[in-house]
Amino acid sequence: MNKPFAGLLKNKNIALLMGGPGSEREVSLRSGAAVAGALRSCGANVTEIDVTGTEIRIPEGTDLAFDIIHGTFGEDGELQTILDAQGIPFTGEGASGSRLAFDKIETKIFFDRASIPTAGWHILAEGEQPRIGFPLVVKAPRQGSSVGVHIVRTPEELPAALADCFQYGRRVLVEEFFQGRELTIGVLGDEALPIVEIVPKTGFYDYQNKYTKGASDYHVPAAIDEATTKTLQETALAATRALGLEVYSRVDILLAPDGRMNVLEINTIPGMTETSLLPKAAAVVGMDFPSLCEHIAGLSLKRYQRA
Repeated sequence: MNKPFAGLLKNKNIALLMGGPGSEREVSLRSGAAVAGALRSCGANVTEIDVTGTEIRIPEGTDLAFDIIHGTFGEDGELQTILDAQGIPFTGEGASGSRLAFDKIETKIFFDRASIPTAGWHILAEGEQPRIGFPLVVKAPRQGSSVGVHIVRTPEELPAALADCFQYGRRVLVEEFFQGRELTIGVLGDEALPIVEIVPKTGFYDYQNKYTKGASDYHVPAAIDEATTKTLQETALAATRALGLEVYSRVDILLAPDGRMNVLEINTIPGMTETSLLPKAAAVVGMDFPSLCEHIAGLSLKRYQRA
């Protein structure tokens, strides 16, 4: 892959925003530590800021805020709105794109409008019962890292799953269960990266399997024929365009044995440790971790200039 932004960060003042007040705080701190080292290796002057609430203070003279806060506040449009009001360039999508991609229900609406392949779904309020037969999936619509996601196979499992989801909000997303290979596709600008296949050793790719060492195997590039690979990558790009995303993301897709696809969601601030899935895919096309961080910064500044 070309590296059009090589040297971009040399002597730049970067405020690295990490942590955050949400359920993905610890994951974000690990991403932040890795990104800080990468940015410094690119010659940047990095100020690490551990965000613990919803108020932030950016140092004067900051050239770019590098947002690595996963989930609540950092990925849902709130932080982006604050930085826009302060006139500070930041990495990733703008406030509206971040807000849209973070909400699984709104994402579903836009997927359906754009004919993006995704499982059947409906919204559930407290006291209501699912209109989809078992097995089914219930999801808290505004959480990440598979927090508040449950595969419900029997009616007996439903009350506990719903109780967990409703602690995060008044609406729950109910989806048809879709059996398939778990894939994720990184997108940088208008380019889709090689496909990563995720193979959990037990269950599905939940929080425990994501962040427990050795709990899942990863294959990149995934062992998928060329034609299907192209279709999956085109679908990932179409999904990002349906939401108006411009910078970088990771699109999660299930692939059934018969070739049907279920686009699950789009992460606009995916994990960024050196062993996370987006860096794994970038490495396959010759982009090391510092170059990936530099590329994200460059794409972000281009978006900011257009906006």
